[in-house]
Amino acid sequence: MEEAPEGTSGGTAQDALPPRKLAKRLALVRATCGVFGREGYARASVDALADAAGVSTRTLYNHFPGGKAELFRAVVTWSSGEVRDAHVATVRALLDPARPPHPDDLERDLAALAHALIDAMAKHPDHFALVRHVHAEADHVPPDVLAAWKAAGPGPVAEALAGALAGLADAGLLDVHGDAALAGSHFTALSLNSVVQLSHYGVLPLPEAETDRLVRGGVAAFLRAYRAG
Repeated sequence: MEEAPEGTSGGTAQDALPPRKLAKRLALVRATCGVFGREGYARASVDALADAAGVSTRTLYNHFPGGKAELFRAVVTWSSGEVRDAHVATVRALLDPARPPHPDDLERDLAALAHALIDAMAKHPDHFALVRHVHAEADHVPPDVLAAWKAAGPGPVAEALAGALAGLADAGLLDVHGDAALAGSHFTALSLNSVVQLSHYGVLPLPEAETDRLVRGGVAAFLRAYRAG
């Protein structure tokens, strides 16, 4: 189910906004996502954002009185929410604690999860362009926007991964050494991050064989540290 961008619903005074205005705000968020993805936060001008949305700057400010910062926060949280839901569903489907894999299949299933999370970059190019800029411009992006992004996307995905790894530990397949969240961070760092960095968040995709080599090597390293027994 599609979520409204943050600031348009959910426990704020904005809850009173009529559905048409909420829909208009969502349309503005969608229309400007690509601009932020291309230009980043600092370089994207309000004029360019309004032009992409097909509205006047006055209309943009009517919907987002906080200007570019408020709009960017809405774009980042909306986009992160979509990708978060896809990532969490993938983790739960491939590492279902109720159906743990056979020990001989554990490496295969962890590699399949890494590949699926990497493939999301091609399915959500605008989002990962945003993320690339968030990292590159962290000193220019308002701190509350960074916090909102982490809460909307990376945080819940990390929690889902930690929960899945804890489930594998309960099944006797992994030993997470009492810290499933840290194990999840290590899994991500070893099996995904090389591909993400070398492909510049999917802008320059790696050859399939190279992606597979990096994933398998990372998963093997993870299991040398965390396989039970």
